[in-house]
Amino acid sequence: MYIKSIIVEGFKSYAHRTEICGFDPLFNAITGLNGSGKSNILDSICFLLGISNLTQVRASNLQDLVYKNGQAGITKATVSITFDNSDKKQSPLGFETHDEITVTRQVVIGGRNKYLINGVNANNTRVQDLFCSVGLNVNNPHFLIMQGRITKVLNMKPPEILAMIEEAAGTRMYECKKLSAQKTIEKKEVKLKEIQTILQEEITPTLEKLKKERSSYLAYQKVMRELEHFSRLYVAYQFVCAEETKLKSSEDLKEMQDNITKLQENMTENENKVKELSQEIADLEKKRDKDVGGILRSLEDALSDVQKVDAKAQSTLDLKKQNLKGEEKKRKELVKIMEEDRKVLAAKENEVKKITDKLKAIQEEGQKDNEALAAAQQHFNSVSTGLSSNEDGEAATLAGQMMTCKNDTSKADTEAKQAQMKLKHAQQELKTKQAEVKKMDGGYKKDQDAFEAVKKCKEKLEAEMNKLNYEDGKEENLIEKRRQISREVNKLRETYESLMARFPNLRFDYTNPEKNWDSSRVKGLVANLISVKDPSTATALEVVAGGRLYNVVVDTEVTGKKILEKGELKRRYTIIPLNKISARCLNDGVVKTAKSLVGADNVHTALSLVGYESDLRKAMEYVFGSTMVCDCLDNAKKVTFDKRIMTKTVTLGGDVFDPQGTLSGGARTQTASVLSKLQELKDVQDDLATKEAELQAVEKELSSLKGIAEKYRQLKQQLDMKCEEAEILQTKLQQSTYHKQQEELDTLRKTIEESQEILEKTKEIQKKAEEKYKVLESKMKNAKAEREKELKEAQQKLNAAKNKADAFNKKMKEKQQETDALSLELEQMKREQVGYQQQIDAVDEAIKSIQEQIDSMASDVSSNKVSPHLAPNLKSLIVTHTARLSSSRAAVV
Repeated sequence: MYIKSIIVEGFKSYAHRTEICGFDPLFNAITGLNGSGKSNILDSICFLLGISNLTQVRASNLQDLVYKNGQAGITKATVSITFDNSDKKQSPLGFETHDEITVTRQVVIGGRNKYLINGVNANNTRVQDLFCSVGLNVNNPHFLIMQGRITKVLNMKPPEILAMIEEAAGTRMYECKKLSAQKTIEKKEVKLKEIQTILQEEITPTLEKLKKERSSYLAYQKVMRELEHFSRLYVAYQFVCAEETKLKSSEDLKEMQDNITKLQENMTENENKVKELSQEIADLEKKRDKDVGGILRSLEDALSDVQKVDAKAQSTLDLKKQNLKGEEKKRKELVKIMEEDRKVLAAKENEVKKITDKLKAIQEEGQKDNEALAAAQQHFNSVSTGLSSNEDGEAATLAGQMMTCKNDTSKADTEAKQAQMKLKHAQQELKTKQAEVKKMDGGYKKDQDAFEAVKKCKEKLEAEMNKLNYEDGKEENLIEKRRQISREVNKLRETYESLMARFPNLRFDYTNPEKNWDSSRVKGLVANLISVKDPSTATALEVVAGGRLYNVVVDTEVTGKKILEKGELKRRYTIIPLNKISARCLNDGVVKTAKSLVGADNVHTALSLVGYESDLRKAMEYVFGSTMVCDCLDNAKKVTFDKRIMTKTVTLGGDVFDPQGTLSGGARTQTASVLSKLQELKDVQDDLATKEAELQAVEKELSSLKGIAEKYRQLKQQLDMKCEEAEILQTKLQQSTYHKQQEELDTLRKTIEESQEILEKTKEIQKKAEEKYKVLESKMKNAKAEREKELKEAQQKLNAAKNKADAFNKKMKEKQQETDALSLELEQMKREQVGYQQQIDAVDEAIKSIQEQIDSMASDVSSNKVSPHLAPNLKSLIVTHTARLSSSRAAVV
């Protein structure tokens, strides 16, 4: 198969359709003048054969192959080659029946590219297979033999020669296809594994989940159908029962009507009996008043005398307390006013500071203005006397200034010559030193490489240490922290044990009666489950609860039974099961009656004075629900024996009034109340729990840091060794001759740079001096006009400076007045602060004296209440007599 003809259109230099014929089957050569398009014929053949490296056809992209890149109206390039296929032995596969094969390739501006085989569209792969089957692979590096390639082919190694032979024989195509097929198979296997993984990890579990949900849904539907069936049966049953109840209730109605008539007859008889009994009660009351009246009157007189003394002392004490509260309130107000004034004082101080700073800035600005005014006045005087001012503002004649310019020029020229000589000498010295340094470069480079290696090793060790995220000494700090927390925990435990020793009844310990025991089923002692809202009611609440304060609250009676049987309790306990306990609680009507009787602030239910969890309400009603707490004995007596209330009452002092007639009171033990100390015990317990949690966290952190700390120490040891090695190498490098030579080279380079800078500066100075000399020369020529002009400018500057100085003096005066006013205010506020402090000290002394009086009077009042037992006994006798009379009245009724 060989080329018969080539048709080129719009390709490179061939703008119009051009056909080249007359190709020899064996050997062809293309000749012509320069620029006639010889190379473009070969480029068109390579383009059709599908060359991928466009640099071989002198193009960067396919659009470069179009005539003038499409700018001449031609937007596509087409190449068609007709091959002679008369020799069927060398025919491509699939084209044995064709005597000629025409292959066309077309590229269009915009990137479209297409192939045609015998006028039919074909893809790139099919065209490449066609040419590769007859040994034409334009992308083979040996397909085009350019200049110099013959020598390379002769020097090829056996694998390269084999590749060239395979390419020529046409087997290379199948090898490439084989490799491509293997890569495709590997990609498909990877994809297949990914699909299998998705099936196993996502789809299969989802299917199983959906199957379970389907079975659950079917079971749900079955249950719903059964529920609907049973609900219908239940409705039918309720209807039958309602019919039976209807019949039975009609019979019961008749019986009840008969009973009502009988009860009405009995009521009339009872009314007659009540009238008779009322008459008997009146007679008995008259008799009682005669018998008991004298005794009660004497007892009540004695009680009233005692109460008067007590009330007088109590009122005096209350008055002192009110005075104390007034003084404390006054002190708070004074402290509040003082704090507010202190804030205002701080604000004023800041304001004074700001104004002072502004005043200083204005003064500095004014000093500058005064200096400018003096300079303007001096300049005006010098100009008036015929002198001119130079660049520094000094008065000088034009001739003197010109002489100065000449001196500057000559001085700059001298410095430039010196710098030039120094630069030349330094450059020669630099070349000599560089030649010497190159000779001794070997040993220094070896040490330098060793230093860099040690430096990299150091950086690697530091990176590993940073990855550990461990701070040096962290383990030691944690050990010290653990030791400190352990001491605090031991101290808190001792405090807790000492408090528990004072109140042993607050301890409740038990062993778990069974495995996997839920400790939340046992709530604990009643005393540990409540909080006292007002500490002044602690004594009353302790009296109300009594022994029930140490009862144990559990969730059910089963839990209580297990605790009693298998809990190994060390003493006897009463169990309160929440699901079985029944308590009597005061109704709202009784509470409202009591509050209306003695005042809402003087009586409270005991239950309302304690705080507790909502699920413990039944147990708290059982302990505190049936008792009231009053502030004093009189109110307690009124509430207890009122016919509408008749409820047990306790005073804040712990005295108990019982509607049955008993009264408990008198001196109480001097030990602290359990409930008053309970909060302290809870605080200690909470602190202990917090510290134990901190100790556990520190222990956990220490255990986690154990391996990391050891590794950190090893890395730190290695790092120290590397640092020492790096220091030794660095010292060696610095002391080497090469290093000293390098330092000398750096010094010479620096000298060269400085000399160059001096040369540039001297050039600038010379240039400025020359320009100034020219300006002064022109001024000398027009001396009169220049003098008038300069005098006018000097006058203007002087006027401007005077105006500015006057404005500054005015502004300075205003700011000074404002600063003086603020300073006076500040001094006044400081004096007020001192006065407030004196008043607070006086109030503190008054509070101290009143507090001492209150303490002494409180001790007197308590001694009057505790030492004589007359008042409680009198109250007990009166209440007992009153109760007996009430009981006798009730018996009569």
